[in-house]
Amino acid sequence: MSKNGKWTSERIPDQTGRVAIVTGANSGIGYQSALALAKKGATVVLAVRDEAKGRNAMEQIKEEQPGARVEVMKLDLASLESVRAFAAAFKQRHERLDLLVNNAGVMMPPTRSSTADGFELQLGTNHIGHFALTGLLLELLTSTPGSRVVNVSSAAHRWGGIDFDDLQWEKRRYKRMASYGQSKVANLLFTYELQRRLQAAGAETRALAAHPGWTATNLQRTSGLFRALNPLFAMKPWQGALPTLYAATADDASGGQYYGPDGLGEMRGYPRPVGSSPASRDLETAARLWQISEQLSGVTYDRL
Repeated sequence: MSKNGKWTSERIPDQTGRVAIVTGANSGIGYQSALALAKKGATVVLAVRDEAKGRNAMEQIKEEQPGARVEVMKLDLASLESVRAFAAAFKQRHERLDLLVNNAGVMMPPTRSSTADGFELQLGTNHIGHFALTGLLLELLTSTPGSRVVNVSSAAHRWGGIDFDDLQWEKRRYKRMASYGQSKVANLLFTYELQRRLQAAGAETRALAAHPGWTATNLQRTSGLFRALNPLFAMKPWQGALPTLYAATADDASGGQYYGPDGLGEMRGYPRPVGSSPASRDLETAARLWQISEQLSGVTYDRL
């Protein structure tokens, strides 16, 4: 899969002995990320809401890569109780965590709905759930040499900003695209702030972000427009997963960096560093979002 010298999953370094969690790993980019890491020898935990779909994904990976070390564990990011249960169970099973890929997400549900804890679904799942998960696993991450956290954002972060006056879309008319954009800019604000705090604490763990460009996945099932245009524009999931895999494994992927496709409009192509919106880089917004995320999730990053 090496394309004209461009970076592909063939160039992932040996992952033997390393442990990775991929959220939302039963399909799409998450599945391809888990498969690529398993092929390189990592022990991969498929953190999935639907365990039956997770087991199917595990069997597919083992068919493609006999001897692959893959586990399935239940994780519903729309439930803080589930996030806490997953983190506790993972820490009982594993003594290290080299790679946390916060990939799972929901995209533009037709109407406003809520998580089990009453958060707007997109912000609650895409940001708050992953914020809590990362915090609960932070001690394990920081005690594992060379560990990384990769948050999967989207070019759609440019559609959004953080509205602290109505974070949960309770006062305004619900706009699903703007809400999705808010959750994706939150992913980047979290990544950059996490990297700053890790660095300040002298931790070796790196926080990075990636986006898949335009990739055909189940995430788009609620958008007729995206589904209609996918055959013309969309990449296959294996290619859409490359920026995530680059951020997760490439030797020269640096903390606080954001990776996406190198083609026109960052829609298609192979991994390279990309820019992000001014809103995603605002230090005051990042600090405030961090504080609110700790309050909402009940998870505090004591070590940072």
